[in-house]
Amino acid sequence: MFKSVEKIETMIEAMPYIRKFQGKTIVVKYGGHAMVNEKLKKSFAQDVVLMQFFGLRPVIIHGGGPEITEMLNKIGKKSQFVEGVRITDEETAEIAQMILVGKISSEITSLISLSGGKALGLSGKDSNLIKAQRLFKKVKVNGKLKKVDVGLVGDILSINTDLIEDVLESGYMPVISPIGLGAKGETYNINADTVAGKIAGAMKAQKLVMMTDVDGIYENPKDPKTFISFLTFAKASKMAAAGKIEGGMIPKVNACIDALEAGTKSAHIINGKIPHSLLLEIFTDKGLGTMVAKK
Repeated sequence: MFKSVEKIETMIEAMPYIRKFQGKTIVVKYGGHAMVNEKLKKSFAQDVVLMQFFGLRPVIIHGGGPEITEMLNKIGKKSQFVEGVRITDEETAEIAQMILVGKISSEITSLISLSGGKALGLSGKDSNLIKAQRLFKKVKVNGKLKKVDVGLVGDILSINTDLIEDVLESGYMPVISPIGLGAKGETYNINADTVAGKIAGAMKAQKLVMMTDVDGIYENPKDPKTFISFLTFAKASKMAAAGKIEGGMIPKVNACIDALEAGTKSAHIINGKIPHSLLLEIFTDKGLGTMVAKK
């Protein structure tokens, strides 16, 4: 009885948010543990389908780094990284495209369909969705910045928002693989966090939600008591510039900053290991992750 009452109270709590976000674009970067745990995969699919039923417009960008590494290991190709960026030759780019587009995107769209939703898988190469050029990674050598060629890793030039809008208007949820197209037809592998931030900004999305394996941003990542539930854009920018954001959180925070600079209303970093974390962040008063906004 009490559980039923709690469920009804949660639904009532969600009502103003459902009303507020109907017709709004919500860009979700899907990654981390939520992509490999079967129960969490189902939970994610249910969340985005429910968002679709409520009249929101979810746009999914997915990662796939661990799966790419696994395939490279199977063929005896060792992955090399420069400050977290995978050095990508032509063979690696082809494998990345095969895994991201041929395997992961297909799995996500199938899960969404099985949960009662409508989704369409897209590569960044479809209709010039993501135009890119070669990225040169800047690293410090003897105290000086030096450009390092990391191969077919993409730096985003433009996003074809018309294609995304067409898919949304037709009632489908875009599921986008982070692959870019070069001017000469090159295949560029791009960080999925970066793609999510650029797409959210280009779409002027209501929200960008980054799913990861930690609760959000901390003043001190080693101290749980320093968790930050709300962060201003200015504070996030200062923390990033001062090197207070570390490891895999760096591209996520940078993506949030990029999106907000371009017109996204708010950005959220949440723990995808929590079932239905997406709905809890969007449709409840407290949420559960770190929210970053201009004010």
